[in-house]
Amino acid sequence: MPVDVPPALAASLADSFGPDGRAWVSRLPTLAGELIDSWELRPDGPPAHGVVALVLPVRRADGTPAALKLQPVDEETAGEPIALRAWAGRGAVHLLDHEPASGSMLLERLDPGRSLLDVADDRAALRVLAELLGELTKLHVGAPGLRRLADLVDGLRARAPAAAAALADPAERRLLADCAAALREVRAEPGDRLLHWDLHYGNVLAPPEGGGRAPWLAIDPKPLVGHPGFELLPALRNRWADVLATGDVARALRWRFDVLVEALGLDREAAAAWTLARVLQNAVWAAEDGESALDPAQRVVAELLSGR
Repeated sequence: MPVDVPPALAASLADSFGPDGRAWVSRLPTLAGELIDSWELRPDGPPAHGVVALVLPVRRADGTPAALKLQPVDEETAGEPIALRAWAGRGAVHLLDHEPASGSMLLERLDPGRSLLDVADDRAALRVLAELLGELTKLHVGAPGLRRLADLVDGLRARAPAAAAALADPAERRLLADCAAALREVRAEPGDRLLHWDLHYGNVLAPPEGGGRAPWLAIDPKPLVGHPGFELLPALRNRWADVLATGDVARALRWRFDVLVEALGLDREAAAAWTLARVLQNAVWAAEDGESALDPAQRVVAELLSGR
């Protein structure tokens, strides 16, 4: 069965990787066909995709449903199979097989139509996310094959002044300076836990019913070894409309922060500092992409946690 690359994925890969992305797209149907043959898979439904990955529903030779995930190997994706093996299905999707040469993975089949974005009660969704983060960050790991927060800190601090200078609002420049100061306070203890680094509501899916698995499982990690406090920002800033709908943004954010800190067993000051460091990282990336203002939700998070 021929594999067609969705046009939106092809465009996204070209935008993300340039000529290398376009070349990878051209090879993708052949790669998919080779893996389907070598792993004795049978296509079992329409493909899905994210920003860089193509996911093909398949069945194994014994009829077990699975998902074939194909994506370019880069700094962000290289550690995904390492992390999934370490978690071994505890809080995350099972890795069934891995092809190191291409980075392709055969994964447990989850339901792409049921994520935490579909849970109407945002507080219930946040509690699920907090419990998953608590489970995933239990692991103390070494760093072979994984990026380390300790190695990112000094580079981030060095890039912060240019990012601040790019901001048009003096108040935002001061706020980013607060974030850099918070990072200086905690940089000596960067942590040794296995982090997902991108656990937001859309990256938590339900498994098929009746399989005996936990009701919600994490997907698509961008693994990093570091302090669990560096994990909190996506949970704080996503589903932002739900925060605004409360009419008391500060109170809603404090509630989210409190639930996360308790679930992960974190020191509040350290968690706040590492969250500010994550705002700094995102601001540096945005400035280097030509942005001149902070993301509004992240600005509010930073103001709350820095006491501004």
